[in-house]
This record gives sequence, structure tokens and C-alpha cells, in this order.
Amino acid sequence: MCGIVGYIGKKNTKEILLEGLKELEYRGYDSAGIAVLSDGEFSSFKAVGKLVNLEEKTKDFTTDKFAVGIGHTRWATHGKPTELNAHPHIGSSSYVVHNGIIENYAHLKKELQNDGITFLSQTDTEVIVHQFEKNLHNSKDAFEAFKKTISQLEGAYAILLVTKSQEDKIFFAKHGSPMLIGINSENEKYFASSDTPLIGHCSDVNYFEDGDYGYVSDNEIVIFDKENKQKEPSFVKLSTNKLSAQKDGYRFFMEKEIYEQSSVIADTLLGRVSDTRIIFEELDRKLFDGINEIKLCACGTSYHAALTASYMFERYSKIKTSVEIASEFRYREPIMTKDTLFVVISQSGETADTLETLKMAKNAGLKTLVICNVDNSSMVRLADATILTRAGVEKGVASTKAFATQVTVFWMLSLYLAKLNNSLTQEEINYQLELLRAIPSAVKVEDAMHERIKRLSKRYLHGHGFFFIGRDIFFPLALEGALKLKEISYLHAEGYPSGEMKHGPIALADPELFTIALLPEHLLYEKAKSNVEELSARDSTICAISPVAFEKADDFIQTKKQKDYMLEFFEMMLVVQLLSLEISVRLGNDVDMPRNLAKSVTVE
Repeated sequence: MCGIVGYIGKKNTKEILLEGLKELEYRGYDSAGIAVLSDGEFSSFKAVGKLVNLEEKTKDFTTDKFAVGIGHTRWATHGKPTELNAHPHIGSSSYVVHNGIIENYAHLKKELQNDGITFLSQTDTEVIVHQFEKNLHNSKDAFEAFKKTISQLEGAYAILLVTKSQEDKIFFAKHGSPMLIGINSENEKYFASSDTPLIGHCSDVNYFEDGDYGYVSDNEIVIFDKENKQKEPSFVKLSTNKLSAQKDGYRFFMEKEIYEQSSVIADTLLGRVSDTRIIFEELDRKLFDGINEIKLCACGTSYHAALTASYMFERYSKIKTSVEIASEFRYREPIMTKDTLFVVISQSGETADTLETLKMAKNAGLKTLVICNVDNSSMVRLADATILTRAGVEKGVASTKAFATQVTVFWMLSLYLAKLNNSLTQEEINYQLELLRAIPSAVKVEDAMHERIKRLSKRYLHGHGFFFIGRDIFFPLALEGALKLKEISYLHAEGYPSGEMKHGPIALADPELFTIALLPEHLLYEKAKSNVEELSARDSTICAISPVAFEKADDFIQTKKQKDYMLEFFEMMLVVQLLSLEISVRLGNDVDMPRNLAKSVTVE
């Protein structure tokens, strides 16, 4: 959650900070703020809501000489989205921005209040700046005070702090939340939570490791590691391509990203699907030696992709597979055995709960693999092996093409393992490879289909809820369809296995309960159809998604005839995404930035 930027240089600091925050607004948009220190004086601005409000507040402010500046766009954890709770937070002569959660903030706050400190906000972050200034009174310089402050914090954080006592420096610390620094030939320094805000400004970047802290000035980059040993920065070249930065005529980024799925899946397949096998040059076959089980761990949409994968690994690869919700797995003292390949899935590679489970697996001596969209992310740097999904930049908070590419990667990986395990014949593998090559065509959005869903969506703006139902691999798709709808429409929706309806949920059936039924022709069609008929008999409103006409449906979205249920899966994925989009548009919601959500969940 939350986005952080920082800058040291002589350009218009305000514009650089605001431009960077715009690239990070998807990470949080409850409030935003900046603080600029120049000529020994601070200028600070905060605004509730989206970044446009902060831009309006700062329209008459500019700097054209050396300054240090920090900025923040917030997703609220402690304290409501108010101007007082917005970052940067102020002490008597210092400002701080922070991403993460300070778990011992209540204890520190009580001690500070006993010392006579008055708090302006409800946030955990404010304790950092007051603790720093308390330590500053008993330290030889600001860095010593900052170092002591970091040692007193418990939890996850990425921190930038500026203070009048050393007005040419930005102090930083990173533990559990992402942060990096970029440089260029003009000797400027840029901080950010991800590399996107730095593209176009920096040539090289250093990704901080957990435990790193230090300070940066116009001519120094000083980094210490978690063992308090000074280390040299490790710079790598920064990509100069912002990929899909503009909407290109689409109403929303989410709509654009739904349409992009055909091309990004083609990118995901590129160089990996040969005539006879799957090729993952990034994998060493030894990774799978001695492996008798795969454990998949993720959150949200990535968890649904993992559930989908579990069907394919057991069906095609014939390997025992279990799926874990990362936020639960962390705390239940799981049994972890070294014959298990531990696989984490994350669009960003920074999801806090998932990252912690990866650390658990590494500490337990398990082999680890990450399926991720962001190279150089924390998970990618930590895991033994990585498969990148190649989805490109995904700006919409509700994930679409990330899910599509994750499932595509898992399908390929299940066939890669099937070849290793001899669990499929070559003829069966060839058939699957042919299907993989057909996915880009299956997910192309046709105008007639989209128009049909637009018109139908106006009938689904009320009621007391939605059931998305499917069987087998279409159950995870039902979960994902329900998640997409609730994320952007704020309507209640649940995903269920079709066969579970009679075990309780059917009690809710009435005309105001909308059932979105996934009815693939090539997988358990008659059984799934029978389950839908049970709901229809109880007068539930039925919207069937199927290539086969269903006479008892109130609404019918006809998909194309496909040769296999996996291609039906991908086409139905497209339909539920578009349906959620159009319902949300009709309700007048901000599709790309739904309330209370953020793109990258870097707190527990």
C-alpha cells in the first residue's frame, strides 16, 4: 500500500514529486502530500482524496534551486483518510513519509506523550518523526538519531525523513516494504516505491534490501545493512519504457487491460511453446529433483490463479498440490517438508503476506519459485527461481491481465512437469501445446460480445447479491469473477462450486439473487446444468455463460464453440471481467481506483 517518492536536486521539486506520485497513485489514493526543504525552510502541502486535489493546492508553489523533497500517496491503515492523517508527518523541525505498519507504535506513542509530545494524527507513522527528534537531543548528529530510531521500530516500513538539522540529506530505511533509489548524469537522486516513477529521470537504480538504512545527499549515497555494516550501492540499468502509461482511447485502464490480454498472453507464450514441449530457459531442471509436492501460496486474485493451477498440476503433472492463503499460512505453524516445491504468486512481487511466506519457506530449506510480473521485485530477488508473466504495467487496481498471464504460466508449467514426469503422452502434450497457442484468439474482445454485455449489465444493478458458480477449474474462475464484481461495483458477490449450492447457499435463492453460471460444454456440463436448474426452480435470476443455449436462463451470454474446456475457461474469464466492468460503469464508480483498495498490498 501507499506510494513514496523523494528527490534531491535543483529542478522544480514540486513537479517531480507530483509526477512520481501520479505513477504511484494506484497504490493508494485516500490522501497525498509533499514536503520540500529549501534554504532552511519547509513548504508542506496535503490534500484528502486523489492527487488532483494536491495538485490544485500546490499550483502556486515552485522551486528552481537546490532542494530536498519527499512525497506520499496514502492507503489508510491507522486513522481515517483526513488531511491530518495524510503524510508527510511533521515534528518540530522534521518531516517523514512511511509505507508499512509500525507494530509497536502504541507503546512508543505513550512514552512520547508522557514526555509532553502532542500528536496531530491518528497514524502509526507520526511516532517515527517524534521519536527521531527525541533521539536527536541526545545524539551527536541526525544520522545517529535516525539510526537509533530505526532500531526502536518494530514492523514493516519504508521510510524517508528530512530534517532542518541536516537540510541537504534524505534519511532512508527499508524493512519489509519496497523502496529504491535512482541516479542520473546530472547527479540528482530519486527515491520511489517502485521503478515506474523513475523512468525518464534516472539511468540506474539500486533496490534496497531488508534492513538497509542510511542517507543520501547531493554527492553521497551512504548505505548500511541490517548488520550495521556499510555497503556499496548495487546499481542496475533502469528500463526506459513505461509500457502502457496511457489509456489510448479506452474509458478506463481496466478496460484497456482487458483488451490487452490477447497480446500479453502472446508475450507470455513467446519462446516458451515449441512444437513438442514447453521451454523455460529460466528454470534449472534440478529445481524439481526430489520434489513430491507443490505448495502454492498467494493472496487475492493470485490465490485464485493458484487454485486454478492446482487442478492442472494434479491432472496433467500428476503431482500432489496444495494451495494456501498467505495471510493464514504465516500464522498457523505449518508443516514444511523439503520434498515440497514452494511456489509464491504475486503481480507486484511485493505482497507483504506472500513475501513473508516465501521467507518462511527459505528458512525451512525448501526450494522456492516465484510467479511474478515485476523483475527485481523483492520476491524475485529472494526466490531460487522465477518465471515472469510478462503482463506489462497493470494500472487498474482490479487485476485482469495479471490473472490471465498467471494462469497461462501455470498451464505451461504443468505441461513442463508432465514432460519431466512422463505423466502425459507426447500426443497429449502436442494437443495441449496446440491449445496454448490458441489462447490469444480466445481472449480477443469482439465488439458484438462487448456490446451485448453492455446492454445486459443494466439489469444487474440492484438485488441482494450475486452467486458466481462453476465446477472443477471453473470454480476458481467463479471466485475470481465474484471478486472482480465486488471490487469495482461494491455489490455483494460470492463464488461457489456449483455442487455446493444445495448445501446451504440455495436458501438465499429468490428473484433478487443473481446467479452467474459458468457452463462449459466440455467439462461436467450436465452436472453443472443440473445445479443451475436447482436454483432456477427456486426462482433465482440466472445469467448463463456458455456456448450451449440454456432454455432456463433469464439471460444468456453465448461464448464461441471451443475444442477444449481450457479455451472455454479463458473466454469465460473475459466475459466475467467485462460484465463486472460494465456494471461498475453503469453505477458511476471509478473503475480504476475502487474505494478502500490499493494495487500493491505491502502491509499485512
